[in-house]
Amino acid sequence: MLADERVGIRRNVRTAIVTGGASGIGKATCEVLARDGYRVAIVDRDELGAHAVADAIGGSAFSCDVTDERAVASTFERAVEALGAPLDALATPAGVVDATPFAELDAATFLRVYQVNVIGTFLCMREAAKHMQSGGRICTVASVAGKRGGGLHGTAAYAASKGAVLALTRNAARALAERGIAVNGIVPGPVLTPMLQTSLADESKRALIESSTLLGRSAEPLEIAEAIAWLLSPAASYVNGEMLAVDGGLLFD
Repeated sequence: MLADERVGIRRNVRTAIVTGGASGIGKATCEVLARDGYRVAIVDRDELGAHAVADAIGGSAFSCDVTDERAVASTFERAVEALGAPLDALATPAGVVDATPFAELDAATFLRVYQVNVIGTFLCMREAAKHMQSGGRICTVASVAGKRGGGLHGTAAYAASKGAVLALTRNAARALAERGIAVNGIVPGPVLTPMLQTSLADESKRALIESSTLLGRSAEPLEIAEAIAWLLSPAASYVNGEMLAVDGGLLFD
């Protein structure tokens, strides 16, 4: 096998699916991948937002609830067909945040967060792998909350779900390695996305969160997207099962 084939370079145009691609980190990831020459399929519950991103980057858009198993399977079939080639890359920024205090958190809220952040991530990884050849790459999106146990914004349900994404990513790396598919993830700190607008709008809370980072600020979505794009690229060919912190030094000690 040629070296290029080992790292997944099989065609002039590479293909990618990005979940949660209508806004925030997902949108920025779609834009970076398109810039880097990928043909991109955007998957999001926000159909209008997904189509707006697709129109801007020359991609394709699909409306899907990532917690719906049948819908995910059908959507990935259609997305790969639209891409016109085997799938090279998957990024899974789709997710929800929850800041309900521990004592006020009910099982229904916990389950909803878990279904989106964990089950949704799993279903998309599973379906993506079905359409990948050796050299395929997957990048999940966890959070510093999954390592710290929350404490800054996301509380019990969110932190637990993102901790589960960490474990899921590493398990998938083991399970898919024999097929030549690499699975990594990123661990973002505070990012200026619509999902965190409410929390970061509170100046005192924003100051507390940002002062916890060595850089003293939140990230722009583009900064997270660049890390995702690298992990999905052939340049990261010897990286597997890794969770890369992109947090401005928040977890540094």
